[in-house]
Amino acid sequence: MAAHTLSDLYVEELRDLYNAERQILKALPKIIKAASHDELKQALESHRQQTEGHVTRLEQIFEDLGKNAKGKTCHGMEGVLAEGAELIEEEPQAQVLDAGIIAAAQRVEHYEIAAYGSVRTWAEQLGHNHHVALLEQTLDEEKEADDKLTELATQSINEEAADAEVERERASNADRTERRSSPARRSTSEKRSRPTA
Repeated sequence: MAAHTLSDLYVEELRDLYNAERQILKALPKIIKAASHDELKQALESHRQQTEGHVTRLEQIFEDLGKNAKGKTCHGMEGVLAEGAELIEEEPQAQVLDAGIIAAAQRVEHYEIAAYGSVRTWAEQLGHNHHVALLEQTLDEEKEADDKLTELATQSINEEAADAEVERERASNADRTERRSSPARRSTSEKRSRPTA
């Protein structure tokens, strides 16, 4: 549907958000399963439950408008979620995957924060005061989720990923040292075992 008026644009953006939220609900169980950090799992599960509420609020708005919520695919969210899925399929170290999940989840949050901020403003300008309250509640929850992810990243998860990298580098160096010294030891032992003329 072409958006000729702000009302049209409002409905189209709400449909985009509705589809985005449903995509997120479908993707979150796999993301939660892939995460290893307990607090990250809890934060993602908590946001999954909030997302169900976001869908319900959008459905209330569509009911109030007398419009169908379905009919649009949010390609932006498809792309953001696909990037996160690629990371999970690559199976990096657990700590690195947790850091990557946070980055991917924050891209999702920032997308939603931008979109909900716009529709909340349009609802206000169009005089849909009841919608403003519903959209503001969701916007606040998206911002809180983003803040929680930042807190987890900066207080523990990013540091754990960095420590894992240091440990991996140490192990790799030790392995290289072991491989370099092995041929020399074999050569010395071979010389000792050779018969003398």
